[in-house]
Amino acid sequence: MANVTIRDVKTILTAPEGINLVVVKIETSEPGLYGLGCATFTQRYLAVATAIEEYLKPFLIGKDPQRIEDIWQTAMVSSYWRNGPVLNNALSGVDMALWDIKGKLAGLPVYQLLGGKCREGAAIYRHADGRDEREVEENVRKYMEQGIHYIRCQMGGYGGRDHKLHQPEQPLPGAYFDPKAYMRSVPRLFAHIRGAVGEEVELLHDIHERLVPIEAVRLARELEPYRLFFLEDPLAPEQLDWFETLRAQTATPIAMGELFTHPREWTPLIANRLIDFIRCHISAIGGLTPAKKLASLCEAFSVRTAWHGPGDVSPVGHAANLHLDVSSINFGVQEWYGLTDRIREVFPGCPELRNGYAYVNEAPGLGIDIDEKKAAEYPCDNRLPAWTLARTPDGTSVRP
Repeated sequence: MANVTIRDVKTILTAPEGINLVVVKIETSEPGLYGLGCATFTQRYLAVATAIEEYLKPFLIGKDPQRIEDIWQTAMVSSYWRNGPVLNNALSGVDMALWDIKGKLAGLPVYQLLGGKCREGAAIYRHADGRDEREVEENVRKYMEQGIHYIRCQMGGYGGRDHKLHQPEQPLPGAYFDPKAYMRSVPRLFAHIRGAVGEEVELLHDIHERLVPIEAVRLARELEPYRLFFLEDPLAPEQLDWFETLRAQTATPIAMGELFTHPREWTPLIANRLIDFIRCHISAIGGLTPAKKLASLCEAFSVRTAWHGPGDVSPVGHAANLHLDVSSINFGVQEWYGLTDRIREVFPGCPELRNGYAYVNEAPGLGIDIDEKKAAEYPCDNRLPAWTLARTPDGTSVRP
């Protein structure tokens, strides 16, 4: 199809499950031909929408949508300052939408354009939480009954909750937790779960940066007897130099990258084999184009992918994750958020989950659509999630 150009760029804001989502729709000069991309940065969604509408939209109108690499590179450098989460997410929405268009023009699912399938479905992991060890065990068993083989275990969310806090007078508002109490609880949790369900299920845990580095090292060592599939985000991006110490002290597999936005964050960890899984939120690094390159870099150093996939990834983003998963030889596991009936009404063509594996829609492109009228029924709410305001007992603000 010759001389197709970008006619319009739309930003769709919606929150079917109370989580702010940002979706980009690129319309072309060919009637009915459009693409969708995920640009979700929940905590700063209005900034992303402004970047798309005020900067990327005028930059894109009239361009050839098939020139994905050139558009990605020129859009990235045109702001001069780059590699931040707002602009990366805005660019991601555009990038995924262009891949969606490319697949539709070719009459092929995007995974075919990425080299074809390495596997039929992507193994997923779900989150089992609970107030105590027994409630976590109950939720683990529920997922096992559904055929899910990889399960992340937390007890009271990130860092735990309902701790007895020794606080000063007039503490500031926030999501308080006690790092020491949390650290003591985690080995007990995994001793219970592993003893209860045996060795046939893969167990994961997310520290979510809630410990100082030396305590993260200690916890990783204490969890070795329970043979975790991986320990997620033990350190913050600002603490990358500690990964060498962590690697030298423990054989617990490490997953990292959910908060990464810049290549200099992941490159040394991969090249020096300091992590086992890359966990990037692919819209935060700029979309499918850089994520495919990142997967290839990881392959060269025997690092597997485990792309970020919680509720603050739109179903369009989940579909993009799966197209990478099934086409990347070094895929590890995919985080999975339950797609409800309400989500499926807003986003027809959502991926399907069966017996622990997620499957892409085989339609051309990303295989997913959006009902804009339904999406408008669920407006976004400009409020920060409470968990982002984490504090230790004395009131010190810490990384969430």
